[in-house]
Amino acid sequence: MRTRITELLGIKYPIVQGGMMWVGLAEMASAVSNAGGLGLITALTQPSPEALAKEIERCREMTDKPFGVNLTFTVRPKPLPYHEYAAVIAESGVKIVETAGNNPEPFMAGFKKAGIIVIHKCTSVRHGLKAERLGCDVISMDGFECAGHPGEDDTPNFVLLPCAAAQIKVPLLASGGVGNARSLVAALALGADGVNMGTRFMATKEAPIHENVKQAIVAGDERSSTHILRKMRNTSRIYKNSVALKIREIEARPDSTFQEIADLVAGVKNNVVYQTGDLEAGTWTAGMVMGLIHDIPTCKELLDRMVSEAQEIVNSQLAKSFAA
Repeated sequence: MRTRITELLGIKYPIVQGGMMWVGLAEMASAVSNAGGLGLITALTQPSPEALAKEIERCREMTDKPFGVNLTFTVRPKPLPYHEYAAVIAESGVKIVETAGNNPEPFMAGFKKAGIIVIHKCTSVRHGLKAERLGCDVISMDGFECAGHPGEDDTPNFVLLPCAAAQIKVPLLASGGVGNARSLVAALALGADGVNMGTRFMATKEAPIHENVKQAIVAGDERSSTHILRKMRNTSRIYKNSVALKIREIEARPDSTFQEIADLVAGVKNNVVYQTGDLEAGTWTAGMVMGLIHDIPTCKELLDRMVSEAQEIVNSQLAKSFAA
């Protein structure tokens, strides 16, 4: 395949593995890159900038293909050393960064000086246009279907992507609800130059998470996720387990406060789920795309299948539909 994304990033297929807390390790990133996509290490999964430097080197030992690093900027009670993480990325020689969360502007000069291609994840066209003005090279549009944080506009990709394509000039990635060949073809038709997947890559053989989590994703459907933290305007889509339902029950009370759910939403519990396989140990991230996931292939099997089936859809099904 050839799109603006494959040309810019130097990859075989226009398929990116998005940043995933506790999942985006060297094993995951290298497997995706070796399969022809772009794998991403999640910086904040590493406990320190020094640990991130070691993880980047570990990934280099696993692949000779392009890979990148995700750096998500969030507001936390105890500020993280984001500038130190960014410096490690720049000094490591990594040439692709995915930023997400808050405004990446304070880090753009350093990334550009290091010759880094910046992909910024946005949930609205207005934020995508701002990121483009800041010099971001790729905009990853995160639709309402996505796992994690879909923003507060509730705009699904069937509308968000063509709106973005009509206004944003740099290459676009479709993120949220992407899981098979039909998703890939649809994303390209809607104006994207490639796709970003998270939940789908969790259900692969190389994903460094417990088999119980992978099987739960396969068993799930498009109704198996839910939203929390909407009251706090920090909406997050997660797997619908007993913890998620308890959080929603508390949030439904008019007088509820964040303090009442703080322990339930603690991010460290995500990793307990991923490592132990106890699906009720805490909240964990998964998207509506569970409805499209029916197996646990290798990353290579997944990407090869997506692209070959996409070609079949375009050359056979769509060609017949438009034949005179």
